[in-house]
Order: sequence, then structure tokens, then C-alpha cells
Amino acid sequence: MDKTSAQYNASLTEDKLYKYWLDNKLFKSTPDNREPFTIVIPPPNVTGVLHMGHIMNNTIQDILIRRARMQGKNACWVPGTDHASIATEAKVVNKLAEEGIKKQDIGREEFLKHAWDWTHKHGGIILEQLKKLGASCDWDRTKFTLDDNLYKSVIKVFTDLYNEGYIYRGIRMINWDPKAKTAVSDEEVEYKDEKSKLYYVKYKIVDTDEYITIATTRPETIIGDTAVCVHPEDPRYKHLKGKKAIIPLVNRTVPIIFDDYIDIEFGTGALKVTPAHDENDYMLGQKYNLEIIDIFNDDGTISKEVGIYEGIDRFELRKSIIKDLEKSGNLVKIEDYVNRVGYSQRTNVPVEPKLSMQWFLKMKELVKPAIENVKNNTIRFSPERFKNTYFHWMENVRDWNISRQLWWGQRIPAYYLPGSNDFVVAETPEKALELAKEKTKNKNLKQEDLKQDEDVLDTWFSSWLWPISVFNGILEPDNPEINYYYPTNVLATGHDIIFFWVARMIIAGYKFRNQYPFKDVYFTGMVRDEKRRKMSKSLGNSPDPLDLIKKYGADGVRFGMMLCSPAGGDLLYNDSLPEQGRNFANKIWNAFRLVKSWQPDENTKQPEHSELALKWFENKFNEQINELDKLYDNFKLSEALMTVYRLFKDEFSGWLLEIVKPDYQKPIDAKTYKNITDIFDNMLRILHPFMPFITEEIWLQLKERKQGDSIMISKMPEAKDFDAGLLADFEISKEIISQIRNIRKEKNIPFKTGLQLLYKDENNSYVKNYESIIIKLAGIDTVSETKEKPGGASSFVIKKTEYFIPLGNLINKEEELKKLKDELKYTEGFLNSVMKKLGNERFVNNAPAQVVEKEKAKQADAEAKIKALKEQIKNMSR
Repeated sequence: MDKTSAQYNASLTEDKLYKYWLDNKLFKSTPDNREPFTIVIPPPNVTGVLHMGHIMNNTIQDILIRRARMQGKNACWVPGTDHASIATEAKVVNKLAEEGIKKQDIGREEFLKHAWDWTHKHGGIILEQLKKLGASCDWDRTKFTLDDNLYKSVIKVFTDLYNEGYIYRGIRMINWDPKAKTAVSDEEVEYKDEKSKLYYVKYKIVDTDEYITIATTRPETIIGDTAVCVHPEDPRYKHLKGKKAIIPLVNRTVPIIFDDYIDIEFGTGALKVTPAHDENDYMLGQKYNLEIIDIFNDDGTISKEVGIYEGIDRFELRKSIIKDLEKSGNLVKIEDYVNRVGYSQRTNVPVEPKLSMQWFLKMKELVKPAIENVKNNTIRFSPERFKNTYFHWMENVRDWNISRQLWWGQRIPAYYLPGSNDFVVAETPEKALELAKEKTKNKNLKQEDLKQDEDVLDTWFSSWLWPISVFNGILEPDNPEINYYYPTNVLATGHDIIFFWVARMIIAGYKFRNQYPFKDVYFTGMVRDEKRRKMSKSLGNSPDPLDLIKKYGADGVRFGMMLCSPAGGDLLYNDSLPEQGRNFANKIWNAFRLVKSWQPDENTKQPEHSELALKWFENKFNEQINELDKLYDNFKLSEALMTVYRLFKDEFSGWLLEIVKPDYQKPIDAKTYKNITDIFDNMLRILHPFMPFITEEIWLQLKERKQGDSIMISKMPEAKDFDAGLLADFEISKEIISQIRNIRKEKNIPFKTGLQLLYKDENNSYVKNYESIIIKLAGIDTVSETKEKPGGASSFVIKKTEYFIPLGNLINKEEELKKLKDELKYTEGFLNSVMKKLGNERFVNNAPAQVVEKEKAKQADAEAKIKALKEQIKNMSR
């Protein structure tokens, strides 16, 4: 008897095996003659911690990379983290504030020291946590978006794009985040429908007793109004041409302008124009040369430019201004209104449209190859439906605001000339000085005469280079690594960052290497709770992934996350998912214990039932490998897992092991034992990408192995031909066994009581070649053909062949007759419903042919069953 432990200990096994993999450098990849298979990790925030979305996304990547490695490819999974400028800077600012230190007081250099200290202290935790999941990244390749080469790559790209005319600096209406005190791009603004108010406010017409009423959702911006606009065809206001209005509270006299931009139907048909705080108003301001008054400070309080309300927060001002408008008699009425409000995704505060001097990247030309090569399927999306989202954004793309008013990040390489807004752009201060001397014709300029731009670049401006920069393909575009590993094979990422990251990486790939960055994009869904709510700490509905790994094991968690994770579809999480994974791991372990408990004997002859079962399973395995490969090719990983799960649980454990299992305390023949261990080995291999730890633990023990051996570098089984007829015959034998087992259960006949099986075969569908298996698994003493239907027997029909189990004194005749009559009544009712469907001309003429054929097959089976039941009742009633 083998001493294999009764319980599988996940925590001990996982730590031990991960160390074994690292010690033997099994994740390491260097360029060689093999076909490369490359994935770059979507870099998480450097100071982030593992959440359920990371678990799902990285499990998917690990499945793909482990399978590729076992297919003999040179699998390279590059890990790394993102500097996350807004999020990280906010954390450092808060930490300093707790110590009574203000960012501005200590200056840029000192602040960056604190930021690096914070990053070194908290950074990389998430990568260590990914190891607990079993992530097989090449950790020697770990990258950080502020690493020297990656930083320099970003600066080079900025400089090159500027020199090519793609990057420009200008005053534009941008989205301002008052909490982070920086601009954010259009894609970083999330719009929410909110129950709001529509405020009607009247403005006095100069030199008359008349008023014009406007409707606004933002009364706090009234103090920045510099015009009132109406439609030229609006009869209500035609008499106001050439007139002026007075802005309440600030008593500013402004022109009434006429423009067909106005929607006559909205509100009163009169619009307040605030050029500094609304994009459309800004365009009107440019068109009519209106004054621009910026009413907000960077933190969302009111600026001194206005002359009143200085220092008041914007939302407090809304309350104050309504009271003041009421007092002044200018507030006409307030109505309920549903308004779309833009929120910063980073800080979750409403953004302010604000005019600001920023750096922009022209996008119209750059997106063209990125659109074309998704349209023509050079790059494949799974699921395909996300193409529509992608095209909508790409075809309506706006210039990308790439500057951020922060210190943590890649500093914009623009250097301003002394006493001027003119500048030069260069990769290094030294090169900038050369250019400045040329531009000014002043050879005496010194480095300290130039002032570098204070802003940093948008974090995504470094992330869009990730598949290239991790292989140093920007600084050394012809180096061996970039030429070998790029383009990468698959990107697995959430569909929520299709604009921020996926689209921009494709743009960068074509711009900087004239090639796609990845062949396939696998979009994951969101992990939600059972109420379909997004998981978050504030809702208390997000479990700690490390706690789940401790409780259910990494394999259990991986299995649970993949069990129902259709590409692009949301995963509704509950703890029963990893629990099913843990239970399956125990099932695998118990199967291993069973096999290891058998004693092989060279002198024992292989039984016929074992030989037949092994032949059947070889064909079944090949059938399933063919199916599995198709599922992988189409990124149907959830279905792939279910295919492997059913093959192991139902076919391997439920049928094969039961058939070949030796009698109690008897040895197993050596030939069958070797075949079973080989099959078990192959089963572990196809399971390995999903459940790496338990499969490695069993694989190392299943046969004699040497130091450094690992299932992860063993060969993945390849698809071979299979005999579909043989498989169909075996399914019939399984059904016969199941029916006999049902009869035993219904009649309470113990397995040790041998039964006789008779069959009446008029169409040659009895599978005589599998008789030895039926005898073993159904507890049959004899099998014989009969021309007559025996009395006092239970029967069933499979493929029009009738089977009988003579019961003799084993049953209560009256009870059995009642059961048969009940079953006959039910089957007649079922046949009636099928006949109604087949009697419906519309159904027969319009339904697909295979659906109609299926109903006809149901009719034939029911008719055969009714005939058999009537015969049984007749025979039993004698």
C-alpha cells in the first residue's frame, strides 16, 4: 500500500513548488531557435494590492503562457508595474500632509525623494502576491515604467513626435480634476446621470425694464458669464439685437449675441455664455471675441479674478449663489432635472471644464493604421463585439491631452528660453542647450538659463509603449530581444481600458515599429457580486484574494475564477466557485491515491474489460484534445476548463478507473497499470495550465523523476485521429450500465446479487464487443439474446433494442405493475406533446432540419418505449 497522504495540503505544496520552479529557473526565457510566445502583463499600479480583477486577468495570462510553454514554444511573460502618476502622487501628498508638510513647501526634488521612498516601501507588493497565484512570469525581466530605459524611451518618443509635428502646446478647454489638481484626458472622465436642478435666472436688459431668462444647471458659473446667446430665428428675442444684458450679482454688462448653435427648445432658448468653463461656450467666445474669466482656482475654489466669493468651494458657492439670487430677485424658478456629470476616474470628483495651457498629441493621422488593421482582422478581438466600441472611439478621436500638472512621472523635455514663452524640445538638457544657442544665436547661454517645463506626461503616455519599451525597442530598435519577442502574441486585459491602453498601444505599435503590438486581444469582463455590483472595499463585497488562496488553495481559486468567465462577460462571484475548485482538487488527489494504492503484477494477464476500456479512453482523449484545441484557438477558456473537468471527473475517474480497478486486495496487471499511469500523466498535462500546483505535485510522484523535471516543460498532448464509431458504441454500453444500475436502485437489489441480462436486438445495435465491461460494472452473471419478451422482468430500450432484467422473486409484483403503468402514462403524454409539435405545419416547415429530425427521433424512442412498457405490463399481469 502506497503511503500517499490522505489529504492534499495546498498551502505547503504551493510554497514548496513555487520555490522549486524559481530555483530551477523554469520561468526564464532568452531568445533561441524556438517559436516565441510572448505576453506582457498589464502593469498594475506600483503601490497597488491584489484584487479579484487581477486574479481573473492573471489567471488567464498564466493559462495561456503555461500551455504555450508545454507546446514547446519559448514562453516569455514579462511582469512589471506602472508608476500611476495621479494615484501615487496623491498618496505621497496625503502622507506628507499627515506629517504637516506641503508639497509646494519642499519643492520638486525633495518631493520626488519622498515619492521614491514610498514606491520602494510599498511598491512591488502586488507582484509578490501574484506569485501566490502561481503566475509563471520571468521575474528577472520585471520592469517599472520609471526605470531608466523606459523613462528615456518616453522622452525620446515625445521628442521625435514633437519634431515630426505631432505634438503641440496650446490653450484648450480641458478636464480639470480639482482634487488631483491636474488635467485629465477625455477618456479618464466617467459620466454619470444625476438627479439635479435646472435653475431659471433672469438678466436685466440694459436701458430697459425688460429681462431675459436663462436656464442653467450650474448657477455657480454665472459670475464668469461674458455674454447671453439666443438663436437668430427665435421670434421671442429678435427685438434684442444690439442690446446688452447685466449679469446678476457681479453687475457685469455683456453683449446679447445671436448664433444658430442655440437649441430653441431647451429651457428658455437663451443661453448664458461662460467661455472659460464650457467647451461650446469657449467656441462661441472665440467666434465673437468674448472676454474669458476663469472663476476657479486649481483646487476648485473661487479665484480673486471675480471680485466676490473669493476662496469659497465651488459646491458651497452653488448654495450661496442661489440664496443671493433669491435675495436680488433674479431667481425665477427651480425645476428637477437629470443631468450628465463628468467625474474623474482617478479621484471620483466632478471635473471642471477649464481653459489651460497644455501639451497635446495630434491623433487623426496616427489612428489610421490602427483602425485598418483591426478592421481587416490582422489584430483579432475576443469577443468581436468590442470592435464596435473601439471603432467608435478611434473614428471620433480627439487630440490627446498628454500633460499633467504633477511631479511624479516623466518630466516634459521642453526647455523655455530666458524671459520668454518660446522653447526647445530635446532628449537631454545638454542637447536642449545646443538647440537654444542655435535658436537665440546666443553662444553664451548656460544650462541654468533654461527652465524645464514643470509638467509631467500622462501615465498612459508611457504605458502605450509597454510592449516595445520592455524589450528596449525604442532606444535600440534593432536589438535581438525586440526582434525576437515582438510582436507579442496575446494581450489579456479588461474592456474598460480599451481606449486608455489597448487602442493607444496599437497606435504606438504601428507608429514606432510599423507592426501590431499583439496578434490577439482577449477582453475580460468585470468581477461582480451576485447582485451584479462592482466589487469595492466601500461596499464590503470584495474578498481578499490572499484569504481565498489560504482557504481554498491557489488551484481552487483559479478554477473558481475560470469556471464561468466568458470572454468579455462579467463574472458573478461567490465563494461556492473556489469551493468547487478545492473539491475538484481533492477529486484529482483521491484519484491519484487510488491509482497509487494498486499493486502492479507482471504475471497477471490483462483482462478483456481493461483492454477495451483503455482503447476507448485513448479515442475519447483524442476527441477531447481536438475540441480543446479549438476552444483555446477561440479563447473560450471557460469552456476549455469545463471540457478538461468533465473528461477527468466523468470519463477518467467515473468510467475508466472504475472499469480497470482490480478486485479488492487483488493486484492489477502491469500492462494496464502502465497504461493508466501514462493516461494520468496526460490528464495532468492538460489540467496543468488551469491548476498548476496539484498537477505538478502529482506528476512528480506519479513516475520516477529527476531533479529539475517539471510538468510545465513536459510536452502538451497533441490532437490525433479518433474512431467516432467506437465512441458511439461505448456510449451505448454506458447507457446499458446506467439503466441496470437504476433498476438495482429502484428495486433495492444489492450489487452482490448477480443479475441476468437479456436483449432483443432486431436492428443490430447491441454492443456485444463491450459485454465484458457491462458484466463488470453492472454486476451481471450472464448475457444472452432472446426472441421472446420474458415475463416478470424490468426492461428498457436503447436505440430500438430492448433489454430485460428478469426479476423473479426479487420484487413486489403489485408495486412494480403500478410503477410501469405510471411510467406508461407519462411516456404517452410525452409522445402526445411531440406529435402536436410535428403536426404543426408552421413548425415543420420553418424549424431547422436538425430540430425537426430531433423531434422525430423523440417520437420513435417514445413509441418503442410505450410498446416495451405495454409488453412488460402484459407479461407481468399473467
